Amino acid sequence: MNTLNKILWGLVFIVLGVIVALNTLNIIDFNIFFNGWWTFIIIIPCFIGLFNDTNNNKFGNIIGIIIGILLFMVCQGWLRFDLIVKLFIPAILVFIGLYLIFGGLLKNKINEQIKVNKKEGVENIYATFSEQIVNKNEEKFEGANLDAVFGSIAIDLAKAKIKNESVISASAIFGSVNIIVPKDYEVKVKSTSIFGGVSNKNKHGDSKKIIYVEAFCLFGGIDIK
Repeated sequence: MNTLNKILWGLVFIVLGVIVALNTLNIIDFNIFFNGWWTFIIIIPCFIGLFNDTNNNKFGNIIGIIIGILLFMVCQGWLRFDLIVKLFIPAILVFIGLYLIFGGLLKNKINEQIKVNKKEGVENIYATFSEQIVNKNEEKFEGANLDAVFGSIAIDLAKAKIKNESVISASAIFGSVNIIVPKDYEVKVKSTSIFGGVSNKNKHGDSKKIIYVEAFCLFGGIDIK
């Protein structure tokens, strides 16, 4: 958690504390549990997540904020829930389309390194309504595209022969991808998650050997360890 995140979370708790204290002293009469109060459990973390410098999943946070606001409007009676349900899937499709068109325009260090190291003709591994288990023991590895759609992929690179920098593109759409990396490699992730997420358990933060993972999750998960 960076300094700005700590400040924002600190302000949230201070405001809550002041409101509770003023209510207790009967100085104000404010019902903390108003209609739709629980939507702020979605909105606040997603909003603060936008200011996290180490978080590459800004798109997922924006979607979370929009969903939280729409649910709050439903709770307040400003929108009908049945209308939100009908527009939910079309809205998600539009968000995905916008990201695919404009997402690449958001430049950062990881984006640039992925562009430099990405190669054409790397191995493609697909799992559609199926399971793929791949072991690269003592094999040369120069990168891969991993696509799990209603399926799962597990790839073991622990003993693979990898150059100092390599790129893995992974997508999990209603599926899962598990990646085991060598212990002496650092993993840097650029991710976009929509009702899913990436778990990076790699602990080598200062290694000169780097694997870049370009991840996309839609109702799915990617686990790196």
